[in-house]
Amino acid sequence: MQRFARVSSVVAAMVAVVSSTAPAARAQAAGAQANSPTMPPRNSDPNPYQTIEGWAKMPEGRAWGSTSAVGIDRDGKSVWVAERCGANACVGSTADPVLKFDPNGNMVAHFGSGMIQSPHGIFVDKDDNVWVVDCSCTLGRGGAGAAPAGKGHQIYKFSPTGQLLMTLGKPGGARDPEYFWQPNAVYVAPSGDVYVSEGHSSAAGSTARVFKFSNDGKLIKSWGHLGKGDAPDDFDQPHAIAMDSRGRLFIADRGNNRIKIFDQDGKLLDTWYQFSRPSGLWIDKDDVLYVADSESGSVARTRTDWKRGIRIGSAKDGTVRYYIPDPAENPPSTSSAEGIAVDKDGVIYGAEVGQKDLKRYVKK
Repeated sequence: MQRFARVSSVVAAMVAVVSSTAPAARAQAAGAQANSPTMPPRNSDPNPYQTIEGWAKMPEGRAWGSTSAVGIDRDGKSVWVAERCGANACVGSTADPVLKFDPNGNMVAHFGSGMIQSPHGIFVDKDDNVWVVDCSCTLGRGGAGAAPAGKGHQIYKFSPTGQLLMTLGKPGGARDPEYFWQPNAVYVAPSGDVYVSEGHSSAAGSTARVFKFSNDGKLIKSWGHLGKGDAPDDFDQPHAIAMDSRGRLFIADRGNNRIKIFDQDGKLLDTWYQFSRPSGLWIDKDDVLYVADSESGSVARTRTDWKRGIRIGSAKDGTVRYYIPDPAENPPSTSSAEGIAVDKDGVIYGAEVGQKDLKRYVKK
């Protein structure tokens, strides 16, 4: 009887151990699945948002151009946009591409005429400076034609009133060991270090790099090359940059349908596939991660299982919670938000290249 009691106790202890470790094991298995390029698509998460169109008021006679660059002012409410001058590029236009809208959608500032060929990314730093990326990557796709010699492929740092404070990159573009060629995004860390991603093509020979600069524009390091594998340096169109509260650097590796997470010196920490094909990234102060997919099933025509739209989840553990679908059923090219920004109240702004629009998403 005593032996039976001892055996029973051992069995009970083993069951308790298994029960206590089961949630962790399930979480580990889920994480493994989330980090797999063959994971099942996430297209059915709830959508608690309503879409508001026509919020930002353009001056009379001016129409929206293709827009991928959207950011939030330091006031937490006003919205900065760099749009492509009513078309898909600004070459030949006298319009100001850099625009600021107040919380009511009224334009309150504008600048940049004649300076930027293909506005692609924008970032407002802690001192209210406005950084704008000239990708020079849309001139032959509904753009205004050939680029003027010695212009484009640069990053501009402006004051809030449009005074040019700094320029990064060789005019007209350059490849390794110089820079940039088709830069996509810029992000200024709390430390003042500046991160830039470049490479807007998947064609053989294309560039695909991430750069780290000091706050005065000196190159500290770079990493990455065009690659479809799992090596830390493999990128295919590193299209957007964000940073979480832990200082981890999130890179939208769009052509590889994944987010790569690095420390600030380029050490790969993790790779996530559960947010689909990322064109745009935003992480708020609570580490909520917002990811815009503008290409699945349209530009990426064989990727029909994943649907375009905005996926919202956690930058802490990679959980996906919400999904705002693209209402377009069969668009000919890029569709829905490509760039994304979120104000201090959680209002989402989606910058659209295909629809040439800036949409607003608020909780229902």
